[in-house]
Amino acid sequence: MKQFRPAKKRIAVSAGESVRIIRELQGLSQNQLAQRTGIPQATLSAIENDRVRLGVERAKVLARALKCHPAVLVFPGWEDHLQTAA
Repeated sequence: MKQFRPAKKRIAVSAGESVRIIRELQGLSQNQLAQRTGIPQATLSAIENDRVRLGVERAKVLARALKCHPAVLVFPGWEDHLQTAA
């Protein structure tokens, strides 16, 4: 495995964009996600377009509906710099 290098991040993804990406990967519309979460569709749109901050509580609700960890939504560009090379 030493011949492989870790992939480098090519683009920055905002919290709102991470919500959109995960929602679309699961084949959900904003309306379907709104029904699952109780968050109005207009608010989901504003979150995805970074007009409204996601916030921790909304991240928890969305993560439950999207079956992912809230940190995936809140910290989409996070990298583990503490990993040591094997």
